[in-house]
Amino acid sequence: MTARLADIAAQAGVSEATVSRVLNGKPGVSATTRESVLAALDLLGYERPVRLRQRSAGLVGLITPELENPIFPAFAQVIGQALTREGYTPVLATQTPGGSTEDELVEMLVERGVAGIIFVSGLHADSTADMERYARLQGQGVPFVLINGFTEKVNAPFVSPDDRGAMRLAVTHLAALGHRQIGLAVGQKRFVPVQRKIEGFIASMGDVLGSSEDDAHALIQHSLFTLEGGQAAATALISAGCTAIVCASDMMALGAIRAARQQGLSVPEDVSVVGFDDSPLIAFTDPPLTTIRQPVPAMGQAAVNALLEEIGGTPAPHSEFVFLPELVVRGSTAAGPSGQGAPLPAPGGPAAARLTRPGGDQTGV
Repeated sequence: MTARLADIAAQAGVSEATVSRVLNGKPGVSATTRESVLAALDLLGYERPVRLRQRSAGLVGLITPELENPIFPAFAQVIGQALTREGYTPVLATQTPGGSTEDELVEMLVERGVAGIIFVSGLHADSTADMERYARLQGQGVPFVLINGFTEKVNAPFVSPDDRGAMRLAVTHLAALGHRQIGLAVGQKRFVPVQRKIEGFIASMGDVLGSSEDDAHALIQHSLFTLEGGQAAATALISAGCTAIVCASDMMALGAIRAARQQGLSVPEDVSVVGFDDSPLIAFTDPPLTTIRQPVPAMGQAAVNALLEEIGGTPAPHSEFVFLPELVVRGSTAAGPSGQGAPLPAPGGPAAARLTRPGGDQTGV
């Protein structure tokens, strides 16, 4: 036990006596210190004593469309941890092709008496879907929050990244590198985040490069949010003369890199590629991917906060919490063929956000 106390004390940065007081439920230890000791227990793989285990305040469902795209496990981890800290037990429910639908997952969660549900990129993001399903859920008295895909048809809190601002960051970055033929690889147009990215892309191409709306539209390819989808879209965009491609997901961006290589081109020497999400491990691809970082920790915490307010009887207004993205510049973008960059928009404009370079320095864009 002595060695175990020493290990925990070293991990938590406290004395063995303090660890002993926490484990035995003795008074005289601050809440912050207590949390540090419990975190050390978890990190070292020790099981918490029964008396220290937090009792569940209830179940909360988390519904994601899939787990193959690493952005969804990232959301699940952030939201799950935030719920656990508040005493709730997260229940992850994932759709799979040919498996349970969103409606079936909701029914299963409601039958198990969940205190609330958080939807990540659900049917609410599909502009052609029937939104009455959410009204029925409200009628059952189940609070919920929706991430990605705002609609006026659902009276609930929404949490989203600034998709339009994200496109401005990407186009501005590529134009500054000298690219003029910039393509956009996105998913199907019926999805709200796709519609917003298209709006932001067309507006940015006009503002930054002077492209007409028709010319910008001609440089948009719709496909699936997968590696194969990105490969197909990028193949078409490269054939159309694009020297840079902005992708709506990191998985699509990896497909775009594959498409370039299959045509004997190098990234970023011949084609620059920008992703979207900054998924885990994406910094370690070949080349490391320049991408738009979706602020997952802040968005996940905001969704949990909004849901807990709903559960607590103080519903949030029908509003959208919009989070600014960041452009993370890595090795998949480089100077374009023109040899000189375009002038940047004035700092502090409506789509102003942060640009992050490896090493952590940030500048306003």
